[in-house]
Amino acid sequence: MSSLLLHHPVALSKPPPSLHLPVSSTNPRSPWKIRFASRAYAATHSPSFGEIHVIVGPMFAGKTTALIQRVQLETDQGRRAAMIKSDKDTRYGLDSIVSHDGFKMPCWALPDLSSFPAKVGPLAYDELDVIGIDEAQFFGDLYDFCRNAADHDGKTVVVAGLDGDYLRRRFGSVLDLIPIADSVTKLTARCGLCEQRACFTLRKTNDTEKELIGGADVYMPVCRQHYVKGQIVVEAARIVLESQKIKL
Repeated sequence: MSSLLLHHPVALSKPPPSLHLPVSSTNPRSPWKIRFASRAYAATHSPSFGEIHVIVGPMFAGKTTALIQRVQLETDQGRRAAMIKSDKDTRYGLDSIVSHDGFKMPCWALPDLSSFPAKVGPLAYDELDVIGIDEAQFFGDLYDFCRNAADHDGKTVVVAGLDGDYLRRRFGSVLDLIPIADSVTKLTARCGLCEQRACFTLRKTNDTEKELIGGADVYMPVCRQHYVKGQIVVEAARIVLESQKIKL
């Protein structure tokens, strides 16, 4: 089973489903083909140390697409890779990482990252060159895993996740990776209200829990102006609903 890791970034526990990936990328938000093209060759000169690359941004910014394209580029150059996502995210099933625009790649769905080496087995883990992590904000052990994988295990770790929650506060430990990262890329989306650059995620519901997994039915990428205005509207709606509950 570990042979599946040698050539394709697939989950070992099941036969790999078909991949739907672009042959090349012209998306200016995903500059991986330029930035990382030489990594496969550089690895032969420094095999004992890895790298950490962090991709952040609001929802619908193309983070997962950029992660898939980066890992696909690595495997095209003969490196061995695996993808991981949190088992909390069940929107598209547990056997694949799927972007909002339909790109997909098989993955391991795990409750934590520390269990990954044991899941794949020591030999298969040692043979890995690249580890991709999607929805990284959901992993409490993200920092320790990435640091150990790069510093001690020689892995290239590519992390994609939200840098802030719907309140624009830090989400998980993604931001903790910045001091130990080789590169950090912040992607932007298009504001759902004015089409300007969107750096923030607006939650459209009255839910207040920090972790609320959803898509366009719950979240919208917005610019600064519409984030501030949107928060005012959401807060006003919440107050009205609370007052109605009190009257009942």
